[in-house]
Amino acid sequence: MSIKNSELILNSDGSIYHLHLKPSDISDTIIFVGDQDRVGKVTKHFETIEFETQSREFKTQTGTYKGKRLSVISTGIGSDNIDIVLNELDALVNIDFKTREIKTNKTSLSIVRIGTSGALQPEIAVDSFVLSSYGMDINGMLQSYDIESIKNDMIEQAFVKHTKWSVKKPYPVIVTNSKKLETILSSNQTLKAFTATCGGFYGPQGRVLRLKLQDENLNHKMDSFNFKGLKVANFEMETSAIYGLSKLLGHEACSMNAILANRALGTFSKNPQETIDKLIIYTLNKLIS
Repeated sequence: MSIKNSELILNSDGSIYHLHLKPSDISDTIIFVGDQDRVGKVTKHFETIEFETQSREFKTQTGTYKGKRLSVISTGIGSDNIDIVLNELDALVNIDFKTREIKTNKTSLSIVRIGTSGALQPEIAVDSFVLSSYGMDINGMLQSYDIESIKNDMIEQAFVKHTKWSVKKPYPVIVTNSKKLETILSSNQTLKAFTATCGGFYGPQGRVLRLKLQDENLNHKMDSFNFKGLKVANFEMETSAIYGLSKLLGHEACSMNAILANRALGTFSKNPQETIDKLIIYTLNKLIS
C-alpha cells in the first residue's frame, strides 16, 4: 500500500521534506552532530566532499575519509529533531519514493552521534570520552511509538522507585546501543556508561537560574541510582531518541560524548573545542579501522 502524500512529504525536486536529501546523497554510515557548524569540523578531515546541502538546522555533507564514504548531518538540539532526522533517513533508504511503498529488502544504517555532555558522577573526568551503552528517555518522545520490544523494564522500574519519579512526567524508557558499533568504537580511551536524555538544558537537567524545579533533589536521586553497578553517568538531549528509533527501524546506533562539564563538581572544560576535536578524530579513525 502506498504511503499518503500527507505522511511522506517530498519536495518539488524529489527530496525528503526537512532534510532536502535524495537517497543517493547519503552513505550507509552517518555521523550525527548537533551544531551545524560542527559538520565542517568533521569533514575538514575528509579527502573529498562530493555533496552538501542545508535546510534549516539540518546540514549534510557526504565525502570520503581514508577511502571510506561517510555522511555527516547536523540534527540541531533535542529529541524532537532526532524524530525528524531518523524517520527521514530511514525513508531515504527503505521507502521507494516513486511508488511510495516500503521496500521488501531493508537497508540498515550505521549511525554514530558525536556530541557534548555533562557528567553526573564525580569520578568522570572533564575532557574524557563517554560511550553510551544505554540511553534513557526522560523526555517522552519515544512514548509516541510502540516500544514494548525495545524497553528494559527491570531497570526502568528500579529507576522510578529509587527517584520517586513523578507520575506527571513521562515514564522513563531505557534502550541499549548497537553492540556491533560499541565494539568498533570502544577502547581504553572510552568509558561505557548510562546516559540520560533530557527534554531541555535548564530545568530538565536540574539547572536553576530563576525558576523553581518540580523536584530540586532529582539530580541527587539520579546520581545515587545504582542497578547492579549501572549508574546514570551523564546528561544530554539526543541519545535515547537515536537508540530507540534506530532499534525500532532496524539501524545500528552508538553515541559518543565529549564530557565538557562535571555537574557533581561544578567544573567545566578549559578547552572544550580541543576535546571535541579529539573525539572527532578518534571516532573517524575507529569507523575506518
